Amino acid sequence: MYWSQFFIPTLRETPADAEVPSHQLMLRAGYIRQLAAGIYSYLPLAQRSMLKAQAVIREEMERIGAQEFYLPALHPGEVWMSSGRWEVMGPNMFRLKDRAGRDMCLGMTHEEIFTTIACGELRSYRQLPQIWYQIQCKFRDEPRPKSGLLRVRQFTMKDSYSFDVDAAGLDRSYDKHYQAYCRIFERCGLRYAVVEAHSGSMGGSQSHEFMVRSDAGEDLVVSCGCGYAANMERAQSLLDPIEDAEPQGAEPEPVHTPGQKTIAEVSAFLQADPTRQIKSLVYLADSKPVLILLRGDHSLNEAKLSSHIGTSVFRPATAEEILEALGADAGSLGPVGVSRMTILADQALRDRRNLICGANRNDYHLVGATPGVHFQPQWGDFRLVNEGETCPACRREKLQIYKALEIGHIFKLGTKYSESLRAHVLTHDGREVPIVMGSYGIGVERILASAIELFHDADGIVWPVSLAPFHVVVTPVNFALEDQRQAAENIYRELSGAGIDVLLDDRNERPGVKFKDADLIGVPFRITIGPKLLKENKVELYSRATRKMEPVPLEGILQRVREVIAESMPQARHS
Repeated sequence: MYWSQFFIPTLRETPADAEVPSHQLMLRAGYIRQLAAGIYSYLPLAQRSMLKAQAVIREEMERIGAQEFYLPALHPGEVWMSSGRWEVMGPNMFRLKDRAGRDMCLGMTHEEIFTTIACGELRSYRQLPQIWYQIQCKFRDEPRPKSGLLRVRQFTMKDSYSFDVDAAGLDRSYDKHYQAYCRIFERCGLRYAVVEAHSGSMGGSQSHEFMVRSDAGEDLVVSCGCGYAANMERAQSLLDPIEDAEPQGAEPEPVHTPGQKTIAEVSAFLQADPTRQIKSLVYLADSKPVLILLRGDHSLNEAKLSSHIGTSVFRPATAEEILEALGADAGSLGPVGVSRMTILADQALRDRRNLICGANRNDYHLVGATPGVHFQPQWGDFRLVNEGETCPACRREKLQIYKALEIGHIFKLGTKYSESLRAHVLTHDGREVPIVMGSYGIGVERILASAIELFHDADGIVWPVSLAPFHVVVTPVNFALEDQRQAAENIYRELSGAGIDVLLDDRNERPGVKFKDADLIGVPFRITIGPKLLKENKVELYSRATRKMEPVPLEGILQRVREVIAESMPQARHS
């Protein structure tokens, strides 16, 4: 392709609303244009890179025996109602009605649709296992679209689904996907980590996320040098023991704390460390109030709460609901004397004594409250992990926390969808059992955005060779001169004929402009044809990643280009 004929609308200035590097550079380099908030048009450069990422995905999915489908993006609402997720998805789902008034939606994911096919077609264990996948548009009514392709309302996902007769089969399918994902991300040149994850609205018994460390990320990963890694939603830690003094009396003592509402205010007023306080939060789960107790210096992990109570339909209680449930305002709440609502207490409060909590009376607190004595909670892990706490795996090192981008997520769904949608098969001994399922997703745009977040500099994108829209740009210093033009076109034809993706910069621009544009769009290698080297029948080969230049004889340029591409192509380490 000749540059003058290819649509590359580069920008010299960074758009003011683009905050993260991938968004800035994809706009400046002419890869994308915004149509509306969270909705982008992919221009030719982006489409070429998207197709290259998809080709890697297809190769690795077919390697594990997956079969490609293409399913509707428009779904009847009744299918989602059958699985119970019509309400769970809430306002994140795009909903509409057809002309007959039937509920419809735009698919956020395709568990229900693939399971419906399985329900109608799979009858016997002899038909299993199956792995089905597609690469298709998904839709999410994202409340705060931002960061370019990282938080959008329309996106491309590779989603696959495994169908097995039992849990052992699911384990094998899950491991196949785990290894395939490692190979996909390694071939795409990404530096990633695999972390334990929360399944969220997907449900299921186990899940892992594939994460790229980046300041542009909106997820937090908790990690240790021993190899432990988990999403903040799932992470655990060990706490240093705390010695509590014996309480002064058998019952907690009420203390007047006028105007003291927050943990910090009560700590200062009573001269008591936050670790001696009980933080009391009221949530409504399925419309019923729940009292959640945390150590004073800890914060609630809503994902852990969701897992414990078995629903994602919950929210913080309003001021009016809190007053109705406990008879006091927030800031004066506590568990002592509460009998008509569920009390959930974090494990960090177990075996503690002589603690401070609200008295359920405005402007009063209780001193000397002991869990298990003065109130009886249900115990669980409900807190967010803090940096510097001890690793739960090695039990020695301190945990670190960093921002990351999620690029893939795999789930063991079990029988959640097959039971609700009646996808059953007969076993070898004639028993009817629900199909055991797994679900596995990759965000295609996130592969591209993550690569740019990882690999860019002040001049533009530094693509991994496997994702670059073109491998080589041929750049004559002056295309109008016959000898340079002829050499450029000969090299272009030779490389193109050998199957190399090559772009010929035939524009009537200064060399510096051409070089800057090539660096901006991220072409991995540039062949510069200038008068001095051309007299020696040589050209200059430049590497975008290393910024190294080398003279190469014209007759050897194809071989050398093949070598540098092969040397730079990311390889998968996992077999």
